[in-house]
Amino acid sequence: MSAERFTTATRLKALGEQAAARVQRAGRPRRGRLTGRAALLALVLCSLVVALAYPTRQYISQRAEIADQRRQAAEAQLRADELRDEKARWQDPEYVRQQARLHLHYVRPGETGFIVQDGSGTGKRRSGQAATEDPWYDNIWNGLDAADK
Repeated sequence: MSAERFTTATRLKALGEQAAARVQRAGRPRRGRLTGRAALLALVLCSLVVALAYPTRQYISQRAEIADQRRQAAEAQLRADELRDEKARWQDPEYVRQQARLHLHYVRPGETGFIVQDGSGTGKRRSGQAATEDPWYDNIWNGLDAADK
């Protein structure tokens, strides 16, 4: 090791040479190349995008599914409330009588029940009558056509 290496003049000379080299490099036109650091940064960013894309998509779809489940739960709660109300109505004997009169055509003792028909004779045939009038194979085809609709 020489003593010149650590002298102030030697240090100044080395600093001057480094500054001259920097100026010389700055004067040259830069090439449009991707540096190693930039390439590494781009690789890391692409890796992050790829790594986060699937979990983000899953998160969004799960949030949509949660919202759908909440909507279905609210609808089920409304339906349960309606059924509770209907059950309470069926506990009332007067409501039961009203429904029996309406749907089953019940009459009270001493009342006379009437069923009025329009008399046109163009009403729908009953399924029992259709089964006896049509051949069996027409019934099968009609059933298939009805199932297709």
